[in-house]
Amino acid sequence: MEPLYNQKTYYPTKDKLKNEWIVIDSADQVLGRIASKAANRLMGKHLPIFQPGATVGDSVIIINASKIKVTGAKLDQKNYYNFSGYRGGLRTVKMRTLYENTPEKIVLIAIKGMLPKNKYGRKLLRRVRVFAGAEHNMTAQKAAEVSASIK
Repeated sequence: MEPLYNQKTYYPTKDKLKNEWIVIDSADQVLGRIASKAANRLMGKHLPIFQPGATVGDSVIIINASKIKVTGAKLDQKNYYNFSGYRGGLRTVKMRTLYENTPEKIVLIAIKGMLPKNKYGRKLLRRVRVFAGAEHNMTAQKAAEVSASIK
């Protein structure tokens, strides 16, 4: 039996990678479950060629963000903070306000929290599109839609 220490790490090349668009319907789904599913698909953890730091994953389109479920009393208790960098520049927004005005931001923030906090995570976040309704304007991807069931 040969020792395992002489094996080289596999790093996928660009010709081996194929980027698919995955459409996730988030109607009546829990926010955290949708976000973790999207983060795993973005990073490529569902693929056998997963390599941390390489963009081997798929791009994600999330529809029906306005129909997403939030468990517990988070709608009234959870706050989102934004700091401008100046004294007194801390802005606070309740989750209910954000849910009523722009539900896409809630989903995007949840996905962002599950990605790595570095340049790689910011690169992956550019591959996410979130839409409040059932229709999306990604016309080039409509022919090759793949439905990802979460239930």
